[in-house]
Amino acid sequence: MTDTLQNEYRPSSVSAPGETLADLLEERRMTQAELATRMGRPTKTINEIIKGKAAITSETALQLERVLGTPARFWLAREANYQEALERRRQLDALAEEAPWLDELPLADMVRLGWVQRLKHLGAQVAECLTFFAVNSVAAWRTQYAGPLAAFRASEKHEKKVGAVAAWLRQGEREAEGANTQPFDRAKFQAALGEVRALTREKNPEVFVPRLRALCAAAGVAVAFVPAPRGCPASGATRFLSPDKAMLLLSLRHKTNDHLWFTFFHEAGHLHLHSKKVLFVDLEGGLNSAQEDEANHFARDLLIPPQYTQTLRPLRSAAQVTAFAERVGVHPGIVVGRMQKEGWLPWTHLNGLKLRYTWAERGGPDA
Repeated sequence: MTDTLQNEYRPSSVSAPGETLADLLEERRMTQAELATRMGRPTKTINEIIKGKAAITSETALQLERVLGTPARFWLAREANYQEALERRRQLDALAEEAPWLDELPLADMVRLGWVQRLKHLGAQVAECLTFFAVNSVAAWRTQYAGPLAAFRASEKHEKKVGAVAAWLRQGEREAEGANTQPFDRAKFQAALGEVRALTREKNPEVFVPRLRALCAAAGVAVAFVPAPRGCPASGATRFLSPDKAMLLLSLRHKTNDHLWFTFFHEAGHLHLHSKKVLFVDLEGGLNSAQEDEANHFARDLLIPPQYTQTLRPLRSAAQVTAFAERVGVHPGIVVGRMQKEGWLPWTHLNGLKLRYTWAERGGPDA
């Protein structure tokens, strides 16, 4: 949010419309009693309006228009802005009591990544984070994010904080919501995956990322790259934002092309094989399930079809791996990753064939 908007949220002083009325009476050298007589109202009512104890109603605004010549819409807008400011201040003070919730969020990373602003007023900081999550209260946040995400377990070797996973997921939703996509079509998406597979041979993210996004968007899938904050050991996630639009979220965890592409096709497997009503979050070392196994097999077999398994297993040299990768149409790093995962190659071998990425300033992988 901009500084201007934040100033509107946290006014240093709230001026009642009655102060404007008092200034106008002083300019015209008119007493409250005279104004009351001209309006046909009790002097006490005018005094309460000036002191901010009584609101300016539509009836009063029209009377002030006839007597003072100031449009009724001016007084009504002044009153509405005043009441909004009072309510905003009241809510911010109430939200300050919810400040312990901020400790559940990766606030420092959210600020560093530009997702939210750092604010001094605790209530304003809570409001800023609630706005980020598009919820009205911490209770609503727990229902929308904390409850569903608590069901996803990570390995004890990897720290998992629900607030961190929720923040990462929400930023993915925000980016995906802003992407232009066609209505989701499962058959078109399956067909697009063949073209996406060919992109695995492209080394330059500036080439393959836009093409990847375009191919998926044409089938109703918004692909978002979002770095994971501390406490979020997630590699990917999928959810349907609406019946016609799916999000496929990638964190670029491990920053190598074999992990990137396997994660993409794993998430694609969820979209292709499973229900639109289910949220999938893939955490490091998470427990296996039938659906996770199906997504793993989908990614594994699409990248390197089963008929090549026997040819793949005995490969040992960089030249052999490179020739095999050329034959099946994927990057050699993907072949190395598959062999390491299967235990056919030590994790220390042939890693030079993999591509490594960093985060670009604009978001997404960079070579």
